[in-house]
Amino acid sequence: MTTLFLTVGLPGAGKTTKARRLAEEHRALRLTPDEWMIPLFGESRADGKRDVLEGRLLQIGLDVLRLGTDVVLDFGCWSRDERSAIRWLTGSVGGSCRLVYLPVDHETQLARIAHRWSTSPDQTFPITEADLVRWRTQFEEPDATELAGGEVGGPPPGWPGWSEWAADRWPSSG
Repeated sequence: MTTLFLTVGLPGAGKTTKARRLAEEHRALRLTPDEWMIPLFGESRADGKRDVLEGRLLQIGLDVLRLGTDVVLDFGCWSRDERSAIRWLTGSVGGSCRLVYLPVDHETQLARIAHRWSTSPDQTFPITEADLVRWRTQFEEPDATELAGGEVGGPPPGWPGWSEWAADRWPSSG
């Protein structure tokens, strides 16, 4: 059975470093939107284009799983719904999904982001401390059941299935 490793965490948590290691250890395809955004669009957010890019990368990841190769999806996935949708989609193509949660305290996060900006500003984007504080309030930490790969429940109210929810969240994934 193929595995999709899904890195979960805030900026500066070490997700991309961990994703690189996982890809090497498991001979897996690593898909990291941050490495595509600046070369393609000149910025990280680019008016909703990140969601479209993530949708394309997610679809590629699912196709690669179907072909029998492991995938590392370096998205961050701050919401439980995002993680649930990806877990469900992975299962729908016969793969298993392993969440790799990387918690980070505020001071470490600040230091890592400052270091990244000072050493490779062309490969990153500016992040303010106010951004970090706001993002922490938006982040839904995975619980023990989620981390253990427990059953994925149904989609949020109003959605017939995770596939439809994912196609709306990542416009190019369906």
